[in-house]
Amino acid sequence: MLELVKAGGWLMLPIILSSIIAVAICVERFLELNPEKVAPKNLLNQVWKWLSNKKLDAEKMRELRRGSALGQILAAGLSNAKYGREVMKESIEDAASHVIHGLERYLNALGTIAAVAPLLGLLGTVLGMIRVFTDIMIQGSGNTAVLAGGISEALITTASGLCVAIPAMIMHRYFLRRIDALVVTLEQESIKLLNAMYGDAPIKEAGTAAVSKAS
Repeated sequence: MLELVKAGGWLMLPIILSSIIAVAICVERFLELNPEKVAPKNLLNQVWKWLSNKKLDAEKMRELRRGSALGQILAAGLSNAKYGREVMKESIEDAASHVIHGLERYLNALGTIAAVAPLLGLLGTVLGMIRVFTDIMIQGSGNTAVLAGGISEALITTASGLCVAIPAMIMHRYFLRRIDALVVTLEQESIKLLNAMYGDAPIKEAGTAAVSKAS
């Protein structure tokens, strides 16, 4: 591996650095975009129980905000529920925009790496071929070892750039699709709470009848 890095020339350093950053982003986002962490399944039922039993105090609101992205959105809506449906809806939408921004953290960097890595490889190809033609001009075409070194540098950097870019692009697309799915879930849960608060549709617990609207 070390020999390949040396053969690829100095452009292997930014390519390797890009690969390390890409792996770190993928691991971090994979952990943070866990559906159970972003939108716990039973959270809305739990919040509605608190409301029904009049136990949703300041401490539980703080717990709700700290617990998950869905909790932040629901807490924002509940904090402004007394001002009417439209104000509550606007509060939910504002909190959701901040949450979605957080879900998309580092994805621009990952997309940039996916776009830049093959360009770095292409630059290595160009520099390697320049070296080959320079050596031909100076030494002629008889020194095959020198020519092979330049061609090797060109091919190694190109292959390395693609090896970084292809997985980075795949993971970038994967995380975007996962965020889309999470956003749909957040929207559905928020609408359920909004409708339940104003009597349009009560929230149903799994396996039980609908919980009546909190007074």
